[in-house]
Amino acid sequence: MARAAARQISFADVELMRQGVRLEPLLEAISKFLDRQHAMIERVRRDLVRGLKKPLQGRRGLTAPQVLRSLVLMRVKNWDYRELRERIADGLTLRQFTDFYCDRVPKHDAFNRGFNRLTPQTLKAVNDLVVQAAVALGLEDGAKLRVDTTVVETDIHHPTDNTLLWDVVRVVTRLVGRLAEALEMRCIKGFRDRRRSAHRRMYEIQRMTTRQRQDRQTATYRALIDIAAEVVANARTALEKTANMRGKDLFAAMRIDAIRDEIAHYCGLGERVIDQARRRVLDGEQVPNAEKIYSIFEPHTDLIKRGKVRTPVEFGHKVFLAESAKGLITQYEVLKGNPADEVHVAPSLRRHRRAFRRAPELYGADRGFFSEHNVAACVQGAVKTVCIPQRGGRKTPQRQAYERSAAFKQGQRFRAGIEGRISVLMRGRGMKRCLAEGAERFALFVGAAVLANNLMIVAALLTRRSPRRRKATR
Repeated sequence: MARAAARQISFADVELMRQGVRLEPLLEAISKFLDRQHAMIERVRRDLVRGLKKPLQGRRGLTAPQVLRSLVLMRVKNWDYRELRERIADGLTLRQFTDFYCDRVPKHDAFNRGFNRLTPQTLKAVNDLVVQAAVALGLEDGAKLRVDTTVVETDIHHPTDNTLLWDVVRVVTRLVGRLAEALEMRCIKGFRDRRRSAHRRMYEIQRMTTRQRQDRQTATYRALIDIAAEVVANARTALEKTANMRGKDLFAAMRIDAIRDEIAHYCGLGERVIDQARRRVLDGEQVPNAEKIYSIFEPHTDLIKRGKVRTPVEFGHKVFLAESAKGLITQYEVLKGNPADEVHVAPSLRRHRRAFRRAPELYGADRGFFSEHNVAACVQGAVKTVCIPQRGGRKTPQRQAYERSAAFKQGQRFRAGIEGRISVLMRGRGMKRCLAEGAERFALFVGAAVLANNLMIVAALLTRRSPRRRKATR
């Protein structure tokens, strides 16, 4: 697929521009800002041509500006792929913003493929370039920094041992059926469809009362585990029996190989689910969280406990965020597992110093980030006001006086602003729940939400500054 750096403007495009079709102010400011950021476009273009032997030959794909601008628009408006495509195709101003103009807008899956060509590292680099551009334009000086963590959910159902075992049975059985269909066989000999019996036992466990669980749960679980183990073993046997069978043509052979790979993948995950259920339910073992699997569809999912009353347990990934005084997300990171918040203070200070060539005068965080070592690191790092409340223990008179001081209270009021920023990311930019599949696309999804936020902040700052400059020149 050919990848051009930019599209060629047609006579129809010139006529549209001559007629003065205007974007809404926010998108217009973002568009003008992106027009000057050639380094961002180049980073995106490198990802689009990655792995292509002859990127300038063949059918023309989405250009780098089209991919970047469409991704930003999708997250700014919090649309899905279908609505993104329909809105761009139906609106002259959105065609102008996304650099399509009078070109044909491709189907929604073309946007999906284009976005998935990007890497999380590229989006993080693009976000860094946005922050650097904001500093160069004098929009942000890095005098203040506030940090917090949040959880972005993966797209899974609430995991229980019985529903996970049912997922294994139904998915593996369905894939074996597809393999038989691709091989033009009625069925694969030796493989039994156990979905009905597994479904019955799964629902039997679901409907049990607390008293019934004490008496009947173990036997029902043992039967469900045996069914799942039988299905996985029979699926592996089916793979061995059909190892030498090939399709009638190249495309059929490729489809068969893809199905076989899927069966092997889900069989491996199924064996982990079966082992986990056997250890937890039958043996009464407390399996460590690091060894558990919470979904066969998103196996990278972590269990997060943050002590929240409404959500004591969350399934997804913890995300670290650092925000400047103007609302720019200057740092973000998708974390593995559930690390303590206090480990992020020193690294965030180092990254802030690299970005702004200075330490923040004020560092604000909640009590989860507190430790004596972190306070000392902030002081040694030339932070004038360290606004991290002490967590637990008896406070010294000096500490009590410091936390009651006007500077500390003002710093804590500033720190609370990041809670609002997280709410904006969750509700406005769609970061509450990631519908994309896989760990890499999860990180890409978070990076896109942060990029949309930062571009909106930069655009708002530039828009507010323009009237002041016009007044000053009168």
